[in-house]
Amino acid sequence: MVIEMRKIENMTFDEERELYNIKDTLVYNCRFEGINDGESQIKESSGVIVDKSYFDLRYPIWHNDNFKIMNSEFSINSRAPIWYSNNGNILNTKIYSVKAIRECNNIKFNNCDINSTEFAWKSNEIDIVNSKLVSEYAFFESKDIFIEDIEFSGKYSFQYVSNMEIINSKIDTKDAFWHSKNVVVKDSIINGEYLGWYSENLTLINCKIKGTQPLCYCKNLRLVDCIMENADLAFEYSSVEATIKGHIDSIKNPISGKIECDSLGENINSNSKYKTSCVIIINR
Repeated sequence: MVIEMRKIENMTFDEERELYNIKDTLVYNCRFEGINDGESQIKESSGVIVDKSYFDLRYPIWHNDNFKIMNSEFSINSRAPIWYSNNGNILNTKIYSVKAIRECNNIKFNNCDINSTEFAWKSNEIDIVNSKLVSEYAFFESKDIFIEDIEFSGKYSFQYVSNMEIINSKIDTKDAFWHSKNVVVKDSIINGEYLGWYSENLTLINCKIKGTQPLCYCKNLRLVDCIMENADLAFEYSSVEATIKGHIDSIKNPISGKIECDSLGENINSNSKYKTSCVIIINR
């Protein structure tokens, strides 16, 4: 069965819910802006394709299913633009609005430029590839996330996430991966203080890790052929299996496991609240 799409093009909308409950519709070269400041313009819709359009009003895409957005822009005024929506593809799009994704499922981003505080909270199956993301507090309590080839900047990222994979990315952050579960990071640079505290089943493979006091209070932490730069007071009260290429500034009271490195500035094994049995091996 072939579904014929309705087409809405070259129009400006500024009233409340003007395209409410539209189905199988192409919205092309339209602008959502104006003095009437209408909210929720494409709400409760399905099968919508948005192309070359501009959003400057609040809550434009809520409760949408099976949608596609491409070559478009969401301004800083388009607050909380995509919430409670499922099965979306977002391509070649600029998103500069706060709280851009909330309680969504199966949303895929490709070649996007995103600057959004509180990005992608409480969402499932979020994929972001070949994109730039700035967010002070990203992916809070989200799960089933795939990230590849992104540049990320922002504090307090990936907290309470579960089932996430990051590949070939640059992460500039602070307090990242706190309380996370089942996270794998490969071939990436992670720059930030207090990395991965209270995480469970965090695995870092061929990564460069920068910043003070990383990877403390971790359960079942695993590092494979990683580099640690300016990383002091690492691994406090963590259970860890790690192979580190090069130098570690200092290690403090890891609980159990084994840490191998080429050189170590200081092994602090004193004044521990817990019994420690971690083996530390200096290879050179």
